[in-house]
Amino acid sequence: MAIIITDECINCGACEPECPNTAIYEGAVDWNYSEGTSLAGEVTLTSGTVVDANAEQAPISDEYYFIVPDKCTECKGFHEEPQCAAVCPVDCCVPDEENVETEEELLSKQQLLHQ
Repeated sequence: MAIIITDECINCGACEPECPNTAIYEGAVDWNYSEGTSLAGEVTLTSGTVVDANAEQAPISDEYYFIVPDKCTECKGFHEEPQCAAVCPVDCCVPDEENVETEEELLSKQQLLHQ
């Protein structure tokens, strides 16, 4: 499952540089799928959604840091545990119970993001 950042976030930014997929963004910041990945042009995500990897996307949160679920692999393929959760001083990087994925699905997503 992807990791989410809860509203307990103090906007310290410790998590952002730790993400190997560049899936973490500061609140109110536009983002795209290509940043920090090998994605370019029109791409079919592992969820089946077709996106323009270079197109700017609206922020998921305007108030605090957020994680893009389609880019989050829980650090599978890079680290033993999610690095955002490991460095968060207030423990607000938690599993997203509404976005459960198997290890195989997470590794498949990691392979897509970093071909």
